[in-house]
Amino acid sequence: MRITAPPHDDGPGPGAVDLSDHDFYATGDPHPLWARMRRHTPVHLSTLPDGRSFWSVTRYHDVNTVLRDHTRFTSSRGTLLSVLGGTDPAGNRMMAASDPPVHTALRKPMAKVLSHQALRPYNPQVRRVVHRMLAPLLDGGVWDLAEAGARFPMAFTGTLMGLPEEDWDRLTRLTTTAIAPQDADYRHSEGHGTLAAAHHELFAYFSGLVRRRRRDPGDDLVGFLLGMEADGRPLRHDELVYNCYSLLLGANVTTPHAVAATVLALVDHPREWDRWRADPSLTSTAIEEGLRWSSPANHFLRHATRDTHLRGRHIREGDAVVAWLGSANRDEEIFADPYRFDLTRSPNRHVAFGFGPHYCIGAPLARIALDALFRTLVPAVERFTLAGPVEHLASNFVAGIKSLPLRARLSPGARRTIEAAVAEDGPVTV
Repeated sequence: MRITAPPHDDGPGPGAVDLSDHDFYATGDPHPLWARMRRHTPVHLSTLPDGRSFWSVTRYHDVNTVLRDHTRFTSSRGTLLSVLGGTDPAGNRMMAASDPPVHTALRKPMAKVLSHQALRPYNPQVRRVVHRMLAPLLDGGVWDLAEAGARFPMAFTGTLMGLPEEDWDRLTRLTTTAIAPQDADYRHSEGHGTLAAAHHELFAYFSGLVRRRRRDPGDDLVGFLLGMEADGRPLRHDELVYNCYSLLLGANVTTPHAVAATVLALVDHPREWDRWRADPSLTSTAIEEGLRWSSPANHFLRHATRDTHLRGRHIREGDAVVAWLGSANRDEEIFADPYRFDLTRSPNRHVAFGFGPHYCIGAPLARIALDALFRTLVPAVERFTLAGPVEHLASNFVAGIKSLPLRARLSPGARRTIEAAVAEDGPVTV
């Protein structure tokens, strides 16, 4: 998805663009539209040609209200536009597609093993993955950061979940297919066939994994889920499968795009890159600005549980309501000069990880990974330059970059540092 600063107020109105269209995010630019909607129709009803409809919510506080208030806006019917007009079979079985108290019973024990403190032992593994990911820079040729980044989270999430290494590439492709089934590089049939096939293969994979692992659960995340209780009972087979799928999907399809979009922003703003290189203490605020800037999770869907009002608009019970995170993170009422990439932005109350009860449970792991990557990448590279066209993912859920070819001018000594780190780390597949 392109990220631009709307030059004026003369862009297309919300009725002129289908915000659910995957291709719009590959070739178009939603930011001028969102800016116009925030000013004129912050809560807007769109009706598709097939009769399905949804409310678009574009202002920061309204997005937070929709995501926070599960008594008015439920997750149990599904959380993505891909289920618009239907219901999600994972409703009240998967943490992401449930409301309290079901959601709380699932989330509370999982949050303990996915906290920053609990994940600390995995830091060496994340650093090894980073070093292997950056090793191709030593060749001096074109390096596609988006392609390398797509495999980045799988190498440590796969380890965390105890997934066989030989399955990582397949699972990476399947999770991307699940969120971009209309993208030309992932689509293999018309209609919903690609999405259905990806879901079938992923659910079958985790179903088989869970059955095998019951005999020897192990001490990884899947083993934890097998021994976990929710409301005093063990998880059923379908709950285990759905939550394994959800955890892997969340890790695989957001972190890589935060990396690519942040680096692309720094290519476009070289003074900010120099500023970061000169002051490594900026890393924490820079990562948060990269998350706000990229907003890799583009939207979340809810359904109204009763007749209600938002910004004076009457929303009926059962209506679909879409909270656009990418728009909320550019809300002029919250973020000063929101189209400026600012490494020192503070406060930065972005909603890249959502808000409320469904705040991303994997946020600590994502921040650990991003911190390890940029603390190595920034001092190693003096300058990146584009070496070809940037290609964006056709997905209405993930604001993704699928190709970002770069050339790098390495810092003095960076080659020796990376080579020594790779040699010391030992073999890790990325």
